[in-house]
Amino acid sequence: MPGLPWLILPTFNEAENIDAVVRAADAALASASPEGHRILVVDDDSPDGTGRLADGLAEELAAVSVLHRTVREGLGPAYLAGFTHALDHDAGYVLEMDADFSHDPADLGRLLDAVRSGCDLALGSRYVPGGSVVDWSRSRQFVSRGGSWYARRALGLGVQDLTGGYKCFRAEVLRAIDLPTVRSRGYAFQVELTYRAVRAGFRVCEVPIRFRDRQLGQSKMSAAIAVEAMFLVPRLRRRR
Repeated sequence: MPGLPWLILPTFNEAENIDAVVRAADAALASASPEGHRILVVDDDSPDGTGRLADGLAEELAAVSVLHRTVREGLGPAYLAGFTHALDHDAGYVLEMDADFSHDPADLGRLLDAVRSGCDLALGSRYVPGGSVVDWSRSRQFVSRGGSWYARRALGLGVQDLTGGYKCFRAEVLRAIDLPTVRSRGYAFQVELTYRAVRAGFRVCEVPIRFRDRQLGQSKMSAAIAVEAMFLVPRLRRRR
């Protein structure tokens, strides 16, 4: 059906989380969007069987489908593949969320409501009043806040949480920001998409969320991802 909200859920080795997180997201979106919704799991050939488990969910739950990718290119390309699939199937809204429960699926409806109420891009924000981070060490919080501060100052943006990955886009935003030219692969991808949306004149809102560390599975964060983000930000400004 055209105009429905689509949730893009990229996965790599999330066998411990995939069943519960998909079911929670499905229930949250069913409540927020009675007219219907879709959930697309984008699996990068997980060796732990995440893709196979997702296929089982797709057979059981009508809203769920799976996009299997055989090349592991990172978070950014996985999202781009999912976004393109959703837009090709007439999505009205496109949401993104981590598959490890660091983002509470119950907040999907709040992000969708923010866009339906006038925002073009709603960000689940840890760093606005009402937002919070739990289960992280002080050093990790410092790195996260510092990364957002650095990107905000370098790019001249007023967004407080530039590195977060819990978002809802009006479909027109993704169609307007030239997705095929996005080159970032790791968490810098989140900065780049928000920057492009702001530069294109779209209205960005931050919705406070409670972010928690994953309880099961392994984090995909690495030094290489952090370095990519550090060097990408000034390149984005030069491209402007």
